[in-house]
Amino acid sequence: MEFNDKFNRKITLSDERWKHITETHPELIDMLDVLKETLEEPELIKQSVYDENVILIYKYHGHIYDGKYICVVVTLDNGLLVTAYITDRIKKGEIIWTKN
Repeated sequence: MEFNDKFNRKITLSDERWKHITETHPELIDMLDVLKETLEEPELIKQSVYDENVILIYKYHGHIYDGKYICVVVTLDNGLLVTAYITDRIKKGEIIWTKN
């Protein structure tokens, strides 16, 4: 599958990565549209503290568990969606973009 992010970069979600996401975080099985929305309309993008080539894209969703963030992790060099998960906190790291 392919998506475009906020900056119109092509982001690829391989079958293998989708399988990993849904096996590791089965609560996301029916939330592909939420992942797409997070990529297209994020609230915050941070650079990973572990890998300068990886970004973490966050969007708050009030309808998920009474309000949680979706975090979508993407590698910049090849535009691959690595993983995604639901969280109630934003990880450390440099903010590279924020919604005003």
